[in-house]
Amino acid sequence: MASADLREELDCSICLTTYTDPVMLRCGHNFCRVCIDRVLDTQDGSGGYSCPECREEFQERPALMWNFTLRKIMENLLTTQPTPRETGILCTYCVDSPVPAVRSCLHCEASLCDKHLKVHSKSPEHVLSDPSTSPENRKCSVHKKVLEYYCTEDATCICVSCGITGEHNGHNMESLDEAFIKKKKKLRNVFQKLMTKREETEERVQSLEESRRKAQEKASGEAERVTALFIDIRRRLEDLEKRVLSEISRQEKEKSLSLSALIQKLEIQKDELSRKMRHIEELCNMTDPLTVLQEPDTGDLCDPEEGGGDEDTGGHDNQRHDVDGLDVTGISDTLHTGLISVLTKSMPKFYVKGTNDLSLRLNKLRVGSPPKKSRIKQKHLAVKSVKRRPHYAHCHD
Repeated sequence: MASADLREELDCSICLTTYTDPVMLRCGHNFCRVCIDRVLDTQDGSGGYSCPECREEFQERPALMWNFTLRKIMENLLTTQPTPRETGILCTYCVDSPVPAVRSCLHCEASLCDKHLKVHSKSPEHVLSDPSTSPENRKCSVHKKVLEYYCTEDATCICVSCGITGEHNGHNMESLDEAFIKKKKKLRNVFQKLMTKREETEERVQSLEESRRKAQEKASGEAERVTALFIDIRRRLEDLEKRVLSEISRQEKEKSLSLSALIQKLEIQKDELSRKMRHIEELCNMTDPLTVLQEPDTGDLCDPEEGGGDEDTGGHDNQRHDVDGLDVTGISDTLHTGLISVLTKSMPKFYVKGTNDLSLRLNKLRVGSPPKKSRIKQKHLAVKSVKRRPHYAHCHD
């Protein structure tokens, strides 16, 4: 009731409800800002103004001042106790203006504000409860009496007549307050179990989140390692590519110089042979026997002048397999060794089960014989060179 009396002191004397944006006149009385503005507006044409509470007159429209103390009291009260306005249920007997109800009478099936609650009957049959929009729901549908007991066998609320003469006669009954306390105790136990289970679930969630975080960190670290590994492998492969291409270029240049010198020598021999052929052709076209017979023996014309014709030609044929191409076997060995080196130097940075066995197999490949295909190619070139025969020029009459 003390709370109700305090709330009554917080009611505006104009709208009879709790202050909304309270302001104060010079006389010290408080009103809702909207309410006092409306009253002062109606007094504008009367030539004077007065306080609706004490009737003190003002020559000019009074200034509205904030009452900070009242505002502080309202804030503290409204935060600690819910206002009747929050229920949305209005007093049944306040017909002139809507006033929030603070209690409901189950016997009268009416909702009461603070003022009407003070003058309401205090007899036992007038059971009061929290404000309700349908007090009839708290009465027995059969006997129209207030539900005061709880049947534990049927788990339902009953009136006194239901337990004495009704269908619940002989059943175990408890007062609503007693059943209410037991039910709340049971609910608290259930709530505690649910809270414990929720805490366990929350701990499990946190554990799984931690595992997920660690998995993400590990995956990120492994991804960085793999990226670094392939960057290193690509760098080493690029270096190997440059070395192999440089070796190929070096051999190509060396072979090109050797072949150019040989071609130049053979061109000179070809020019000399052409000169001899033209001389013999001139002799063959002559008709004077004496002139033809006085020429030296033509068989000497086929002999090399400097002692290197047949030998040079034969040497050229015998070395054809050396000057026709590059040292493919050497290039393959360089590439093979370089690839093994790339793997053996890069893999220690990224440990994989069985890496030692892989390194051992790579080392065996490194010291092993060249590929079978290269040996077959070398043998084929040697046989092909042996089968070649020197070429001799013939002179026909």
